[in-house]
Amino acid sequence: MKISFAMNRTTIALTTLALLSGCSSIMDGDKVNYKSEGGTKVVPLDIPPDLSQLNRDTRYAVPGGPVMASSMGVRSTPVIATTAAKQVNDVRIERDGKQRWLVVNRSADVVWPLVQEFWKENGFTYVIEQQQLGLLETEWAENRAKIPQDFIRRSLGKVLDGLYSSGERDKFRTRIERNSTGGVDIFVTHRGMSEEYKDQSKTSTLWAARPSDPELEAEFLSRLMLKLGVSAEQAKTGITAQEIAANKTTLLTRGDTTLLSIPDTFDVAWRRVGLALDRTGFTVEDRDRAQGVYFVRYVDIISKDDKGFFGKMFSSSKPETGPVKYRIALRKADLATEVTVQNASGANENTPVSQRILKLLADDLR
Repeated sequence: MKISFAMNRTTIALTTLALLSGCSSIMDGDKVNYKSEGGTKVVPLDIPPDLSQLNRDTRYAVPGGPVMASSMGVRSTPVIATTAAKQVNDVRIERDGKQRWLVVNRSADVVWPLVQEFWKENGFTYVIEQQQLGLLETEWAENRAKIPQDFIRRSLGKVLDGLYSSGERDKFRTRIERNSTGGVDIFVTHRGMSEEYKDQSKTSTLWAARPSDPELEAEFLSRLMLKLGVSAEQAKTGITAQEIAANKTTLLTRGDTTLLSIPDTFDVAWRRVGLALDRTGFTVEDRDRAQGVYFVRYVDIISKDDKGFFGKMFSSSKPETGPVKYRIALRKADLATEVTVQNASGANENTPVSQRILKLLADDLR
């Protein structure tokens, strides 16, 4: 837990007095609480450029396409009450290794407003809200349940609440994809940041990426199941189901091409790669499942001194300028699915950047 540097002398005196009382701190009983107290506006994080959200390029958006993500279409949505339907047998959770997702036997038009309302009810605002892509992404927010409810906060309430911080921020991306049965698959992925001291003097801090948290993803999937009408007992049973061992994913070199071999069927590999792209912060502009292609943009930040997500992972010192468009292509290959990186024109890439992209995906898929 960190306390704001803006604390004035009066607050320091009150804090010291309270600490001398010897009262122990306790944690809030709830696992998550992202609802801001006192109407305080969340200050945007000063985050590395590789984690900044890019403006969407509509080059690959093909309205009305039968298989493209954008075929969800922007059309007038019927007035639907944002309360959960009474059906409970049309929602189930699927699991593959550390990856979980919901399968809902309802149309995308019915599910969208429920999911949209769900995140707002949990205290989030949106930075991306695109129904035609089935994509929702929240703003960075703080889990206030991680802050100890000590004597000071219990006694003075909201007076000092803004001075306390967990030192962590989270954002969540929800992707809604139509499936072959007429329903949808819902994927929730987490990205996290933590406040770290810049040096040993501890006089200033910066925000650095921290690993995604599968347990947070599971928690919100469970809550989303409740929103969709599943009982608390059924939701808990689905989330805690026995984990399926993940297959080994391998990086291979074949001639002049580097590729990723996933020992799964195309359908399973497609889901796993999509989740990996969401977790690692790629900007997915569109996707074409029939062709097995994700259209993405990537910023190759590889500075040694940068504590950004990619900066920690790569060792070169000179970043490229601006985002570059790539295609992440999947194709069936015997008993496996192969993943390659292509340029915007669809030609295979075998550059240091494309190899780093594949390694990034491989690390998340293992």
